[in-house]
Amino acid sequence: MIKVGIIGGSGLDDPEILAEANEQTVTTPYGQPSSSLTCGTIAKVPVVILARHGKDHSIYPSGVNFRANIWALKEQGCTHILAATAVGSLRRDIEPGHLVIPDQFIDWTRQRKGTFFDQGPVVHTPMAEPFCPRLRGLLADNAAQLGLVAHADKTVITVEGPRFSSKAESRMFQGLGADVINMSTVPEVNLARELKIHYAAVAMSTDYDCWHEEEAPVTWEMILATMQKNAHNVIRLFVRTIPQIVADDDVCRG
Repeated sequence: MIKVGIIGGSGLDDPEILAEANEQTVTTPYGQPSSSLTCGTIAKVPVVILARHGKDHSIYPSGVNFRANIWALKEQGCTHILAATAVGSLRRDIEPGHLVIPDQFIDWTRQRKGTFFDQGPVVHTPMAEPFCPRLRGLLADNAAQLGLVAHADKTVITVEGPRFSSKAESRMFQGLGADVINMSTVPEVNLARELKIHYAAVAMSTDYDCWHEEEAPVTWEMILATMQKNAHNVIRLFVRTIPQIVADDDVCRG
């Protein structure tokens, strides 16, 4: 049976999109997840919403208990995860307000616990295709049908935060081949992969980081303002996509 987890940030944890919504407080072997779980349905598909940074956005990026979050969704029976995230653009053509559907990541974090397999037998999980291609295809097709500007097949680099990049770092990340930058995708995506959950992300471009000489450097207020404008579009995209997800036992990622 299909069950979809939604991991959202500011504006993306709205229970109003669910029918028969109810709250569940859970714990995991890795501690408490970031928030209680809001459970319900979208078009009769069971859905669980989790607020990545807490419902009051009180958890800083590297303070997120990513293992507890993914484990909680797995224990709820989630087979798929759709994640929303804010990103800074490292490319001129990815403008603030555009959506991005990444297919690759670069991990620039240093402190986070990024595996469930830190004890017991060593498990090496393939990560060549970390984001589910079938989910990415659905999201890209539906974005086009909704008239949303969405850039597919892009690379996201995740940094530790909570500070933003220096100009030198921003230009270095461009040189590494990253298209957008955030503080949340890693280790969320690889933990989902370890538990064989189909995972895809929709990133909201909110700014040009600080590399763009003609644009003001990023601020939290800038990010929040753009996210609030764009959250509705991501919700529309998720609501349209979820009923189209079909059962698929294939890990579907190389």
